[in-house]
Amino acid sequence: MGAALAVAAAFHLVAPARAAELEQTSITLGVGGKPLLYYLPLTIAEQKGFFKEEGLDVTINDFGGGAKSLQALIGGSVDVVAGAYEHTIRMQAKGQDIKAVIELGRFPGIVLAVKKELAGEIKSPADLVGRNVGVTAPGSSTNFFVNYLMAKAGADPAQAAFIGVGAGLSAVASMQQGEVEAIVNLDPVISKLEADDTIVILADARTESGTKEIFGGSNPAAVLYLKNDFIEANPNTVQALVTAFKRALDWLATATPKDVAATVPEAYYLGDKDLYLRAVAASKETYSRTGIIPPQGMQSAYNMLSQFDPELASAKIDLSATFTDRFVEAAGG
Repeated sequence: MGAALAVAAAFHLVAPARAAELEQTSITLGVGGKPLLYYLPLTIAEQKGFFKEEGLDVTINDFGGGAKSLQALIGGSVDVVAGAYEHTIRMQAKGQDIKAVIELGRFPGIVLAVKKELAGEIKSPADLVGRNVGVTAPGSSTNFFVNYLMAKAGADPAQAAFIGVGAGLSAVASMQQGEVEAIVNLDPVISKLEADDTIVILADARTESGTKEIFGGSNPAAVLYLKNDFIEANPNTVQALVTAFKRALDWLATATPKDVAATVPEAYYLGDKDLYLRAVAASKETYSRTGIIPPQGMQSAYNMLSQFDPELASAKIDLSATFTDRFVEAAGG
């Protein structure tokens, strides 16, 4: 008993001292669609207590899509964002110094699908001209994904109507009720629509082979990104965040779908636990193995964006400035 008390006393002496080393212990994090498997490392870090163990009190604001969490970062209402890597490139073109500090997903996991009844009319992304297309939110990674596919197929993305449908049951309902004719979303939404026999898939970036077919190589997905000014002013805090996320990635590398389901809130199941388990199993390979974005992945993301964004195509972009691996390396990446 004496030894246990001694250990507990030592912990209470060390923990506050460690927290004091952080420049900022209270962090506000923005995300667009937290229940999506795209952002699973965030939920794992939260639910497993990794943030708290690193001395952080993290408040998570879940927005309707990645574009809204980016706006919150630029506006100063959140400190950091779990969002698509592409935003770091687009913001550099706009003169904003935004940097990713850890890769969470190495494949986008995004899927383009059409309503089953329209599969005979909409056979390729080019056929989306004049159609209502559901995305998580306009200007988010799902929107970029379909823009790229349309441009690659020779169509003008501006000729489609993109409608924000969110990332949960609202997205499922929008497709089932005919509010949109095509949808660009992620699991578990896509798996739910597949199980209900509502959709036919046109493009699938949930696997390595599917991602290579679409982009010609790897394409980074979710990352943790923030303003470079914050990084320079709060390096210890950023290190604690990255370490917590790296621990989540390491946990996911060996976790079973049942482990994941037992960890996340039940609301994530979308009313069907078995379906969620299948979606988790199908998404396992999308998560980053190292936390580090490879140079070819950065180039692939830029090539995708420049396909449909004239401003970006004419801008001088320094891809090396969109990501730093120093924090992942220090976390054992």
